[in-house]
Amino acid sequence: MMIPPILRRLALPVALMAFPALIGVPAWAAAQTEEEMQAKIEAELEAMARADEEARAAKAAEAQRQAEAAKAREAVVAQVYETVPVVLSTSAGPITLAIEVERAPVTAANFLAYVDQKRLDGTAFYRSFKWDDGTPGGFIQGGTQNDPKRILKPVPHEPTSKTGLSHIDGVISMAQGAPGTATGDFFIIVGDMRGFDASPDQPGFAAFGRVIDGMEVIRAIADAPRSPTRGEGVMKGQMLEPTIRIVTARRATGS
Repeated sequence: MMIPPILRRLALPVALMAFPALIGVPAWAAAQTEEEMQAKIEAELEAMARADEEARAAKAAEAQRQAEAAKAREAVVAQVYETVPVVLSTSAGPITLAIEVERAPVTAANFLAYVDQKRLDGTAFYRSFKWDDGTPGGFIQGGTQNDPKRILKPVPHEPTSKTGLSHIDGVISMAQGAPGTATGDFFIIVGDMRGFDASPDQPGFAAFGRVIDGMEVIRAIADAPRSPTRGEGVMKGQMLEPTIRIVTARRATGS
């Protein structure tokens, strides 16, 4: 069928006007895309808000932990109990300890026996423990390393639930395999390790004093190089290399 010229002239503009409508996105599809985009944006904003809230909660929890540790330290300092000062002269510098002869008499007497009999002279700090994930807290460990020529008989366990002490920054405590097996090895806390305190379901470790001078030496020892291969079991990778020598351990003058 022949199309009159006038209709042919009208047909082209009409076709050009209709073509975008034929190839364009239907209105319902465009609306759906906008809704999907909006939902995606809202989901991302919600995820960011959750992450921000979790970060704030973690920061608040850490601040609370530090506040509790500071309060515990203040409580220790505020109370006046009889102590005996002991100076550890080490290859990294001097460390002065206040040994709690009143609050932890059994454990303190054991440590002072090692000091008075010079059984700690020539021993070393040989271990530095830190959490692998960077969590604050740790300790350095030193002493006789169960040398049969140095050790005395094991000391009865004196838990923190009895002494009132706590494993906070600078506190010295006895190393042991089990309650009642401690001899001449000890550790000093760097940070906060109150998980070592006694609780209803575990005996913990026997704290018996604290550092009153030389925490900078303690922290330097904690950061000293460690061997990646030395040490057995859980101690592997925690052994200092070289060790930090304890030259002498003496009661401070006049004590």
